[in-house]
Formats: sequence, C-alpha cells, structure tokens
Amino acid sequence: MSSILILGANAGIGRALAGEFASHQHDLILAGRDLEELQALAADLNLRYNVNARAARVDVLNFEGLESALAACIAAAGESLQGAVLCTGYLGDPEVAHRDLSEARRILDTNFTGSVLALEVLANHFEQKRKGFICALSSVAGDRGRQSNYLYGSAKGGLTTYLQGLRNRLYQSGVNVITVKPGFVDTRMVFGKGKLPLVAPPEAVARDIYHAVESGKNVVYVPWFWRVIMLIVRAIPEGIFKRLHT
Repeated sequence: MSSILILGANAGIGRALAGEFASHQHDLILAGRDLEELQALAADLNLRYNVNARAARVDVLNFEGLESALAACIAAAGESLQGAVLCTGYLGDPEVAHRDLSEARRILDTNFTGSVLALEVLANHFEQKRKGFICALSSVAGDRGRQSNYLYGSAKGGLTTYLQGLRNRLYQSGVNVITVKPGFVDTRMVFGKGKLPLVAPPEAVARDIYHAVESGKNVVYVPWFWRVIMLIVRAIPEGIFKRLHT
C-alpha cells in the first residue's frame, strides 16, 4: 500500500485531505506542529478506514531541525512513499504585521521560506527516487497583491513561482509537481474574518486536490471558478486597481 506524507495535517484542508487519501486506502504520515492533535487524527483514520496513519512533529519554522524531521518521516514511510502534500499556511493579522515585524516575518516565513525549505528536502528525495509527486497549496491571493493581505499574498506568489521552477527541474526525473490555488475555504484560517463570498467546505476542496494529484495536473484552482475570477482580477489595469479597496 502506498504512503502519502501530509505536511500541515493539523490545518482544515490538511485534515480533510488526510481523510480523502485514507478513504482511497493510502497509508499516511501526518506531520505538523501539534503532535497530540495529529495522533488523535491518525487514530481516527486508522479505525475508520483501516489504514496505517502515523503522526510526526514537523515545524517549518524550525529551520535548523526541519531537514532531520522530514528525513525521519521519509525513513518511516520507506519505499512506500508515493508523494507529499504541503498544506502549511498562516494568514496572520495584516494590521498587526504592518506595525510588528515579528508578525510580518511569521507570515512570510511560514508561507514561503519554511515551506520552500521543506519542499527542497522532499524534492531531493523524489528526484533521487525518480518517481512520485509533490503537491503544495499556494493561494489565489498570490495572483495579485491586495492591500488587505499583501504580505500573505506575496509569500504565496513567491511559492507559486518556486513551484514553477521545481516542476521544470523535476520533470526529467518523472516527478510531478502540482500547484493548488484555493480560494476562500471554511477553515480556522478565515474564522472571524467576517462574511466572505464563495466559501468552500474543506472536504470539497480535498476531493478536488485528490483528483488533481491522480490526474497529474500542473496547476489547479479550487474550486474551479476561481480561475475565471482571478483571470478577471489580473486583467484590471494597475491604474484602476490601486484605487480599489480590496
């Protein structure tokens, strides 16, 4: 039975994605910062789907320990490791980040620096193996900078560009790289942000991501209609866009 590493499995999309892969009989390595929560999730999935789900503590902000923590996850899965999904993300408080550089740094490091360093470790493994997949969650926020979340958006935009290069690098090794751009998803990340339009349940998003992985997509917007929305947003001239309250 093949194994999937889900990094950021504590998050709403990560939890839903763990259930989706488990329902298709994949063993799982559930990695994230809250080990106790992950152990409870692993026990539930083992009982519900009769798979082998294990928990591991991995913090993408612990740069010094990140490589060894991921190496332990890879070793635990062994030859059965088919792919990895990176679900880490931190929206943060944009207003606080304008005044507090530690909050700004946490937004940038979680969504770009730590995520990229983790993906580099995984890329080296799958490149050597010459098969598998890497899937990472970017965001529609990375398609165009908006005053309401430009630190988060710029980090996700950088992640999207990184994934383009990684896809180019790993193509000759037979490793597929999937960029996922979710819109608003009903998770803890958007809790308390007021009434947001077109909010999707995490379970529906997880199903879309699973199908994107299985079909070997390169870039996918979830739900699909965000591709059209962001096409329109990107087409607005900068002289007009800078005047909008977005």
